[in-house]
Amino acid sequence: MRILLVDDEEELVATLAERLFFRGIEADWSTNVEDAIHRAETQAYDLALLDVKIPRMSGFALKKKLKEIQPDMKFIFVTGHGSENDFDAGLKEAGSRYYLLKPVKIDALIEKIKEILGGEIT
Repeated sequence: MRILLVDDEEELVATLAERLFFRGIEADWSTNVEDAIHRAETQAYDLALLDVKIPRMSGFALKKKLKEIQPDMKFIFVTGHGSENDFDAGLKEAGSRYYLLKPVKIDALIEKIKEILGGEIT
């Protein structure tokens, strides 16, 4: 299982990648959309965790780009801020099952990964 984490908060994605590694999940991370797209072009991912609000492109627009590159990739969206309208739009786009609020709790993330991809994670 390999996951791509994309958020402009470097400390967040680096920490999540490390914590996922200790749970047996390979995770690459990126702090910008250009790098995320490049990674998807060169590495297969089962799932991407995308921040809803990242510079230069929304997480929803990035999802569409990544889906063109890897049609089987699954997605979880995260957000730490925004209006109620942003939150409602996110729920509609992502589906409430695939949407987490920051700060992301590792156990909640693991549960979402299990739900979406199945399989055992330690």
